[in-house]
Amino acid sequence: MNENPADYFKRYRDSIGFTNQNNAKSFLGGKDVMPGVDFDYIDNLNERLKRILEKINSIADKPYKKPRLNKFLKDNVEHPYDIIKENGLLPKLNNQGRRPEAVLFSWLRGYSIAEYFIPTFSKIFSISESSIKKIGDDDLKNIETFRKSPKADFEIKINHKKIRIEVQSGFQGINDIKEHKVREAHRVYERYKEASICIHIDLFNGQVAFVQLDTIKENDVNFVTRHQMEGQSVFTIDQNYFKWRLLDPLPSLDELELSI
Repeated sequence: MNENPADYFKRYRDSIGFTNQNNAKSFLGGKDVMPGVDFDYIDNLNERLKRILEKINSIADKPYKKPRLNKFLKDNVEHPYDIIKENGLLPKLNNQGRRPEAVLFSWLRGYSIAEYFIPTFSKIFSISESSIKKIGDDDLKNIETFRKSPKADFEIKINHKKIRIEVQSGFQGINDIKEHKVREAHRVYERYKEASICIHIDLFNGQVAFVQLDTIKENDVNFVTRHQMEGQSVFTIDQNYFKWRLLDPLPSLDELELSI
């Protein structure tokens, strides 16, 4: 007992195989034991996503209702999930400490909702579906590029002018746009003179906003830190931007009040 406590503590940890205190804490606390992916949980989440899309399709107007919804679900829920699973991405999905199942569910929701509404975009902007070009960074086979970036999802052409389209979905009545999306839109416009439009689909309240990001002056909006948005700086979408209610017919391009 004459040994200095600090020296004894170190000697004890050395004796059980730890020369580093953090390694000892991690081992004793089980922090280095990673939970396995719960595939039953994922199956249930995927079924919930299918039910969400079924409910949306049940109230959809004829111009964008899916007559073959089962095929759409197979192509845009089951198939992307299979690719992600087969390429070993699931255990690597993490975001702000969330479990991979939750990250996958969040991504699949956003992906499938954006795909579902492509026909509406073509009709609103009077362009063909085949002309809507996907330019986002998500790669279902590579964890390095399977990420959220400021780059927009789609690119369209109106009167020979390229326009970038960012599609967001809201499920809790919180309708925000991240600050880095606005900065990216300004960068794109300054460099390429291309407008950027955020189409925000609020599925909690059944409304859709159309926000031209490159026209927003950063000092005209109040950016706040939103923990629900991965701790990022965001601004709340003003109700005046919501130009379409899902239970109503599609709006015309003129009704959106965009400067494109």
